[in-house]
Amino acid sequence: MRQALHVILAALLALGATAARADAPFYKNKRLTLLINFAVGGPADVEGRLFAKYIGRHIAGQPGVLVQNMDGAGGVVGAKYLGAVAPKDGTVVGYFTGTGFIYALDPSRFDPDFNDYGFVAIQGGATVAYVRSDVAPGLKDATDIVKAHGLIVGGLSVDTSKDVRTRLALDMLGVKYKYVTGYRSSAPARLALERGEINIFAESTPSYRSIVVPGLIDTGRAIALWYDSGDFTKPSSQMAGLPILPFDALYQRIKGAPPSGPLWDNYRAINSIEGAMLRMICFPPGTPREAREALATAIAALNSDKDHAAEAMSTIGFVPEWAVGPPDVNQTVREVLAMPPEVRGFIADYIKAANK
Repeated sequence: MRQALHVILAALLALGATAARADAPFYKNKRLTLLINFAVGGPADVEGRLFAKYIGRHIAGQPGVLVQNMDGAGGVVGAKYLGAVAPKDGTVVGYFTGTGFIYALDPSRFDPDFNDYGFVAIQGGATVAYVRSDVAPGLKDATDIVKAHGLIVGGLSVDTSKDVRTRLALDMLGVKYKYVTGYRSSAPARLALERGEINIFAESTPSYRSIVVPGLIDTGRAIALWYDSGDFTKPSSQMAGLPILPFDALYQRIKGAPPSGPLWDNYRAINSIEGAMLRMICFPPGTPREAREALATAIAALNSDKDHAAEAMSTIGFVPEWAVGPPDVNQTVREVLAMPPEVRGFIADYIKAANK
């Protein structure tokens, strides 16, 4: 009888332990690594580290949150590492910039398929092009860019949206330039601009506001040219307070008519992707549903975090706003990534021309 009681007691204790584990938050006693696909000092890194600083307080179980930078190939190295190499247990999540466009342009570069990643949240964004003020005599206004000669445009990779849009914009304006690419992130490209090795570059708003404005714009060493965003019908909230025109408005001021034609159509197609999801937060394929749900809940709470908002305003000049399900973010991403074949073909040819 006593032996039977011991067996029953042991079974009850085992059931209790199992139930306790089931009730414990997924991230209890775990650590979450935020994998940023660009190097330290760029806009993705600036914004990603701010995200990492505050997200842990909103994740049930309050895991420690670490940041790992993995740059290269316009962000593709880090994105492919997440899908093919990183553990699929919910302990590594990607904080990606520009990956959606590169995948939409050439899905074959990703194995596993980027469509199979577990997308948790997306954020649109704006990118600002700026130029050294000494490239032309009397360069005081963005419209003066058409007077400049010997322009050298710096870029990250021929197939990144930032590079392609900058080139398309200058081509639409009829501005002649030389294109130099291969900078691994915004920080070395910015340094090259300061040294005079290049004289035009573009950055998304976190580093533009926090680094470019005080270091280059306010000191008169550079002037802003235009900004790109997904919706030209209304100003980007990330551009609030900055006296910069969207590209179409600058074009009309210079040319006296709105932009049109194949270059403009494809420029807008790129903006429709990057404007909707310049930043993406996603897990590798096969990550447990509990991990995705825990992080999604935390990001929704981060959107209302006043401390995060206050520091964001003081450091990058705007508050990042994440779209998180519902509606289903996975479905939204897959719809946006479905680039029309004619757009893919045009941009692929345009990129090839840059390599000649």
